[in-house]
Amino acid sequence: MPRVAVDVLLKREILDPEGRAVEEALPGLGYLGVDEVRVGKHLELTVDAQGDELATQVEAMCDGFLTNPVIESYRWRVIGEDERADV
Repeated sequence: MPRVAVDVLLKREILDPEGRAVEEALPGLGYLGVDEVRVGKHLELTVDAQGDELATQVEAMCDGFLTNPVIESYRWRVIGEDERADV
C-alpha cells in the first residue's frame, strides 16, 4: 500500500501569526537572512488504493476533512520508506 505525505499551509493571503513569530525569533537565535516563514501541518498515511483511485481518495480526504479549503492549501505525494518523517 502506498504511503502518502500531505503538506498543509495557510493560503498566501491568510496571515500566519505562528510563522511570523518564528520568523521574528530566528535572528535572536543567530539565524540571519530568513524570511517568509510559514508554519503548517505535515501528515503521513498509508492508503489502500492505487492510481486514479488513490488520487481520488486522497483529494477527497484533503478537501473534506484534512484541510480547511477556505484558508488552507495543500500538496500531497506518494513517498518511499526513506522519505518518512518518523524515522
